[in-house]
Amino acid sequence: MSLSARLLAGLAPWRAAPAWHIALSGGLDSTVLLHLLASLGHTEHLPALHAIHIHHGLQAAADAWPQHCQQLCDGLGMPLQVVAVQVAAGASVERAAREARYLAFAQALGAGEVLMTAQHRDDQAETLLFRLLRGAGVRGLGGMPASRPLGRGVLVRPLLDCSRAELVAYADEHKLHWVEDPSNDNAAYARNHLRHHVFPKFHGHWPQAVQNLSRSAAHLREAQGLLDELAQMDLAAANTPGAHAWLNLPSLQLKPLLGLSPERQRNALRYWLAALTLLPDSDHWAGWNDLRDAAVDATPVWRLAQGELHRSAGRLWWLSGDWLAATPQPLLWSDPTQALVLPQNGVLNIEGQAPQGPLTVCYRQGGEVVNVPGRGHRDLKRLLNEQAIPAFVRPRLPLIFHGEDLVAVANLPAMRGSIDVRWQLHRQAPTNDQRLS
Repeated sequence: MSLSARLLAGLAPWRAAPAWHIALSGGLDSTVLLHLLASLGHTEHLPALHAIHIHHGLQAAADAWPQHCQQLCDGLGMPLQVVAVQVAAGASVERAAREARYLAFAQALGAGEVLMTAQHRDDQAETLLFRLLRGAGVRGLGGMPASRPLGRGVLVRPLLDCSRAELVAYADEHKLHWVEDPSNDNAAYARNHLRHHVFPKFHGHWPQAVQNLSRSAAHLREAQGLLDELAQMDLAAANTPGAHAWLNLPSLQLKPLLGLSPERQRNALRYWLAALTLLPDSDHWAGWNDLRDAAVDATPVWRLAQGELHRSAGRLWWLSGDWLAATPQPLLWSDPTQALVLPQNGVLNIEGQAPQGPLTVCYRQGGEVVNVPGRGHRDLKRLLNEQAIPAFVRPRLPLIFHGEDLVAVANLPAMRGSIDVRWQLHRQAPTNDQRLS
């Protein structure tokens, strides 16, 4: 089967997408993908085709690449979007550039649109070996998936089953011209070292090394799929609604997880946390053991890259974004008929006939007492314990005072310090921004 026919067959699930975008670096691989799709566009009814070039600005040679890509697209009658990105400083320039690139791609995609990148079988084999040397687990050793969600659309790698030799042959046959990235010859980069110094030696002894490594990656992706199914089964009993849905936080019931083996606990938590944070390697899961095994009355915390996992009220809670901000400060609510924005702590509003202002929004200092209708004066701490309010919520729970009297506790209508039932206090909880692509 020709390269064009294989490409078209692989893209069948996305033929009805609103648009197809091609990530065009100007190098051999993306140039071949661009030419293949432009040629198919003359004979097939395809979604609208667009090219996107990301300009990282990391080297002088790259300044000429947008013009080269523009000339290439002009010759094929394809629109091109050039996006300049800022690469954050850090230990790994490769990683920072990749993150900036994919963030730009995600922002460029509309709902249901497809972005295609030109990674091929040789890239997949390099990825597997690179991650193996870094001690990756099953998910990492599965290599690059053929497709995955990206922004509001989907990322597709339609050339993963094609070898680089096939792409070179196609480029030579159609007399294509492409740019060469000087950094690809820099053996200081780990992938370049594998490409130029390790794989040539492999080929001398194992001519099918690339194909076999790619096949192994496919087996590992299948194994990861089975682990994900097991995680979903194990999480089913734990992923039940709790008593405090108004917190709008990801949470799990702890008890069902404790009945699993340590290996299945980690597998389930990896699956659940993957959408929330970057995960630690296997040597840094002691934080989970400490959280799990802490005393019943303790409030342990496991700090991860994008947030914190808390244990409280028999559940695991994921906190990030505004939930990790500094302790809020008191505020004067001069006009209770209007919503009040609490900096990094949500929004307050009153439904019904608002009480005469001003009110004061304060936070727990200890010793607060509420005059609960029908129950008399009650210690606030005892009331919070009765309703099993998680420990991490209490310092951020707005307390509404009218003069010296505590008259309401946000989101807890049972804790009213007044018999006046003509109004209800509501609070939109702070954001839990996961900040992940």
